[in-house]
Amino acid sequence: MKIKTVCDWLSNEFPIELQEHYDNSGLQLGEIDLEVKNILVSLDCTEAIVDEAISKNCNLIISHHPLLFVGLKQIGNHSSIEKIVRKCIKNDITLFSIHTNLDNHPLGVNAEIGRRLNLLNTGVLQAMEGQFYKLVVFVPQEAQEKLDTALFAAGAGSIGNYEACNFVSEGIGSFTPKEEASPSVGKIGERSSIKENSAQYLVHQTQVTKVLAAMKSAHPYEEVAYDLIQLKNKQTSFGAGLIGELAEAMEVNQFLAQVKNTFNCGVIRHTKAHITHIKTVALCGGSGSFLRHRALASGADCYITADMKYHEFFDAEDKIMYLDIGHYESEQFTSNLLVEKLKENFTNFAVRLSELNTNPINYL
Repeated sequence: MKIKTVCDWLSNEFPIELQEHYDNSGLQLGEIDLEVKNILVSLDCTEAIVDEAISKNCNLIISHHPLLFVGLKQIGNHSSIEKIVRKCIKNDITLFSIHTNLDNHPLGVNAEIGRRLNLLNTGVLQAMEGQFYKLVVFVPQEAQEKLDTALFAAGAGSIGNYEACNFVSEGIGSFTPKEEASPSVGKIGERSSIKENSAQYLVHQTQVTKVLAAMKSAHPYEEVAYDLIQLKNKQTSFGAGLIGELAEAMEVNQFLAQVKNTFNCGVIRHTKAHITHIKTVALCGGSGSFLRHRALASGADCYITADMKYHEFFDAEDKIMYLDIGHYESEQFTSNLLVEKLKENFTNFAVRLSELNTNPINYL
């Protein structure tokens, strides 16, 4: 099996389009047309991780954190990133990263944290905006059914628990084919008017390319008239963070002890308890201080995340507990999640979980 097959599956399962604007998920370096030997999954890609991949005969590393965030102006031997790139190239190792697209996915990083905490009734803490498009296609009435079949099969027209949704209105379309045209209806140089439908479909960002290709294939016209309009509608299935409930409220110190034990935290930095028990929990793996106000507004009893700054703790205002458990600690089980998903879908090779702890922070 080609490395490309694995990368394409990951990009389809956790669409790259879900990543944040600053991110660089996807292929980092390497040759995707090589045969897969074995896969090593890790949170980070360090030089030690590359050495581990070599020792385990893995020519594909899948990491959560991207190695490359900014462009390299040289590939020498000065920085750790340069050394990693050189070692990967020398050993024909491909690196693929799946970062904020996994953070924003309902079965991704935060879902795994919620599962480890046994949270129930979970949902997205901050839903994504701008993920939906309205596609308006002008089509001859007799071709409507064929167009519907193609677009629905490509993923258009899904709204929540409903599928094959659209809105159709009738009208008259007019056009004049030029000399260079090859019209399916009408004659060169003559203005034609025919009965057409204006058909509207909701399309998620991750399906746009596929849907447009299906539209052009199924439409009878040489030149398809259509509008593609980005909407502000929120996609409640995708987004940052997660909120859920414990099966039973836990005394604060008991809950803190469980979190520390579950995530093997060297320390938990937290605000003082404003209540005696924890029931509703909000969380965001990794650097999640940007969601602290959203967590407060959600009515959660506590918010678990990492990388919070000193002054940000004041924002709790004795209305919520902020828990900073550490970046590595909050995302460490992401690798387990990816290994599980890969093993479910690929049996041609070994998918190995890295044995290395790449946390650069130590506690005394």
